[in-house]
Amino acid sequence: MKKNILTLLLASTVATLWLAGCKPEYTTYTGPNYILFSDTLYEMAVVDDVSYHNIPIVATQACDYDRTVGVEVIDAGSNAVEGKHYSIESNSVTIKAGELAGNLRVKGYHSNISVYDSLGIKLQLIVPEDAVWDLYGTTANVLVNKACKFDINAFAGYCLVRSTFINSYMTTTDKILARSEVCPDEENTIIIRDYFFKGYDIKIKFDTSDIKNPLIYMEEQRFASTADAFGTLYGDGYINAYHPTAYTSYYSSCEKFIFQYMTLYVPGMDAASNTIGTFVNAVEWISDDEAEKLMREGY
Repeated sequence: MKKNILTLLLASTVATLWLAGCKPEYTTYTGPNYILFSDTLYEMAVVDDVSYHNIPIVATQACDYDRTVGVEVIDAGSNAVEGKHYSIESNSVTIKAGELAGNLRVKGYHSNISVYDSLGIKLQLIVPEDAVWDLYGTTANVLVNKACKFDINAFAGYCLVRSTFINSYMTTTDKILARSEVCPDEENTIIIRDYFFKGYDIKIKFDTSDIKNPLIYMEEQRFASTADAFGTLYGDGYINAYHPTAYTSYYSSCEKFIFQYMTLYVPGMDAASNTIGTFVNAVEWISDDEAEKLMREGY
């Protein structure tokens, strides 16, 4: 579990000020002067070969002089290779006079990291024994992951759709070749034409706010007619699809795919029996040459 020391210290200060009410005097931290990593676990999403990532090192008290601490890599707890997967700008960090934090700066090498790698760095602070807070210790782990900058155009063009819905209900094929385009009037949104059935398109929106958490969403939309899907009329004759909140759907900019959960139901039927099920879709964007080959194969 993460232990965010900055948050704990801030919460403690706010609580103290609140309890003091309207009194003019302020209560400040007067305990031991510890130095530690602000968190015990960091995730470093590497998007290029030049950007540095800050790993904060904090103190529980400010001093009227600069404090410099050392940082070393514990080889036994690391599988990321220094010089190949990452580099550290300096193995010492200075907390300046009057301040409570300084940053260790670490750079990842995007071109040397695979999206399939599971890399980590274990760091150790070198501080005097009386500056060690036993509750939190002096180590931190850094997860090093490859990430790619989002480009909506990477999700336009031919795509290959695989789905548990296809496996369950579409006995004449094991995958679908579809084509997508960027939605002209909705930001970070694509339209996949003829997603599963001809004449029925689906809009999918990308959440790009956090590169470490690349999510997709889908508003409730018409998915197909029951006649196309099941050969007969049920309810009002259509199937609707929506994103089930219990499941996380996401995308990969590096691999150009989406992994999507969708729940299908038939409007106009009794609520107890209108749900068809929740299905998983894996959609991979491919080249025009790959698409032409699949079309020759009958997809």
